[in-house]
Amino acid sequence: MSTRVFFSQVTLLLVVAVVGAVAVVWQERDRTDDDARERTTAVAVVLAKTPSTATALRSPDPTALLLPVTDAVAEASGMDFIVVMRPDRTRYTHSDRSRIGGEFTGTVDRALRGETFTEVFTGTLGPSIRAVTPVYDENGTLVGLVSAGVTRARLADQVRRVVPVVVSVVLIGLAVAVGVSLLIERRLRRQTLGLTPDELRALYEHHDAVLHALAEGMIVFDAESRDGPAAVVNDEARRLLSLPAGPIMRSDLPVSLRGDDDLADEVHISGSRVLVANRQPVEVGSRRLGTVLTLRDRTELQEMLGELDAVRSLANALSAQAHEHANRMHSVVTMIELGRRDDAVNFATQQLTSSQGIVDQLSSAADPAVTALLVAKIADAAAAGVEVTVAEGADLVGGPITPSESLTAVGNLVDNAVDAAGSGGWVEVDGGISEGAWSLRVLDSGPGMSDAEFTRACGRGYSTKFADDRDHGRGLGLALLSQLARRRGGTLTVHRNPSTVELILPLGSEGD
Repeated sequence: MSTRVFFSQVTLLLVVAVVGAVAVVWQERDRTDDDARERTTAVAVVLAKTPSTATALRSPDPTALLLPVTDAVAEASGMDFIVVMRPDRTRYTHSDRSRIGGEFTGTVDRALRGETFTEVFTGTLGPSIRAVTPVYDENGTLVGLVSAGVTRARLADQVRRVVPVVVSVVLIGLAVAVGVSLLIERRLRRQTLGLTPDELRALYEHHDAVLHALAEGMIVFDAESRDGPAAVVNDEARRLLSLPAGPIMRSDLPVSLRGDDDLADEVHISGSRVLVANRQPVEVGSRRLGTVLTLRDRTELQEMLGELDAVRSLANALSAQAHEHANRMHSVVTMIELGRRDDAVNFATQQLTSSQGIVDQLSSAADPAVTALLVAKIADAAAAGVEVTVAEGADLVGGPITPSESLTAVGNLVDNAVDAAGSGGWVEVDGGISEGAWSLRVLDSGPGMSDAEFTRACGRGYSTKFADDRDHGRGLGLALLSQLARRRGGTLTVHRNPSTVELILPLGSEGD
């Protein structure tokens, strides 16, 4: 493509150069003609108004008096001929002596009427530009005519002397223009990678189709315009981040995505979505062209992972319960074999009453799925040396929250609290309806979080794959709950002394 453009430019420059040169030569010809008209008129008028001219015309031998004067004036002024004649066209002077006494061949009618005029006429010396003017004596009587002229041949010589200069300037300008075009062609070839216009169009169409069809969001920022606008923003990126139509600046992105550092499968919260973000530089050789940010929607997957985590916790708890039950049954059988039947009955009854009490309390306070989850969490916490209890009178059944959301909320808050409390600590789950809102409160004996830590944990999620996530140990839990609170018009708050995280949802904000 760049070669084609180069040759097109050179062809255009040649055409422009030729047309320009012709125009300059033509203009020079017109200028020379205008100058000739002015000079011939001036010479003819000066001679006609010179008193000696009228005097010579009345003398017995006008030629003898006038010819030396006209020859001198013609040589000095560059005229090819100066003719002084009688009103009847009879010549007294001429550069060709053989023409003296003959009849002037040009137009004289207007001069006889007192006008001074110029014309282009083919006379005895060939085509010429001539001026004709009347000669009057001191009494105002017309006594003759004066004609001064320059041949076309002389004027052509003047124009030809200009042609080499014009051609030289045109050639220099053409050489400079071709050199600049060559530089432009090389630059264009580098920028287009040697692709033809058809290839570029096809590449753009494919590029545009792929961007619209991508299931991932993509945002590209150029290195030259780091803060925007973005060079590329596809439809999925606008949907995932709820971006407006039109140019997108870096400031339009969520705060956690505005940086320029590399990201690898980092989880971010944006509005009601859980997103996995990757950001990598685009480089050609050692030159950085910009950065590419890709986004994958992980919202539904995260909800499924939350439910799977609850089921996994329940399965672990059941496995632990089965193991404990086997131990207890072994103890009962051993007591019976030792003949201590009453002790065996009392031990079995006590264990059954304790387990049934926990189940009965939770069954009245929560959804069956949440009850199973709490039983599993209580068992897991007990194995870690943490006591988990449900407050007397807690109501985890009502309210606007769905069973799936309840699993996510209870599971994450209890896990966070158990981690914060540590071995020997305690965790309490409470909740219910009060003053037109439903709340879920989880208290623990841990140190709690500062406002800055809480804001950070709610503002974006952290995958436990990263060291930063292991330090905080809270993963996506608080971010998901904060997202739920915003979606339902509620609040998620944290307090200290004791450490408490509370989710409040207004009644009537049930999900679809």
